[in-house]
Amino acid sequence: MASDGVNKGRRRFLTAATSVMAGIGAIFWLIPFIKAWNPSARTKAAGAPVEVDVGDLRPGEMMTVEWRGRPIWIVRRTPEMLEALPGLDSRLRDPDSEAEQQPGYAQNEWRSIEPDLFVTIGLCTHLGCVPTFVPNAGPTAFDPDWHGGFMCPCHLSKFDMAGRVYDGVPAPANLVVPSYRFLDERRILIGVDPEGVV
Repeated sequence: MASDGVNKGRRRFLTAATSVMAGIGAIFWLIPFIKAWNPSARTKAAGAPVEVDVGDLRPGEMMTVEWRGRPIWIVRRTPEMLEALPGLDSRLRDPDSEAEQQPGYAQNEWRSIEPDLFVTIGLCTHLGCVPTFVPNAGPTAFDPDWHGGFMCPCHLSKFDMAGRVYDGVPAPANLVVPSYRFLDERRILIGVDPEGVV
């Protein structure tokens, strides 16, 4: 027989080794192909929604994330911060948020979906500077009757804890509220409204 001189054990080993090597090669070939399906950092910066875990954000704290190349501030407001908001209406340029600086579902006294969690784009509406978060109420160098909020050090524009602009400052409008929605009690998705529209 012609097959008498063939080492079948060696043939099986070589066939198995070749199959394994081909499988490994296929995996290495597929990795970049699969990665290409994920949005790039450039695409994400251009506007892909950003998921944020806010579960560990404590009352009175603020966190910053990036969306579309802009800082997004997320503030967990305390009950005291929320109680101060209605008393500031007479000092504000647009207390009822009539200018379109927020989605319709955030056009309320808190300018947010949930009263305690405030989400805004962290850029002053005057010249796009980044304001400073000044959460503590009390007399300050820029306001003897400060109730907490944001102050732009460039030209002293002031915003309350709902991002509403004070009257008599250079900023013409309230801080902008981006589209966002809650995914669950811990997570929000910035860049998509509650109905899922980007």
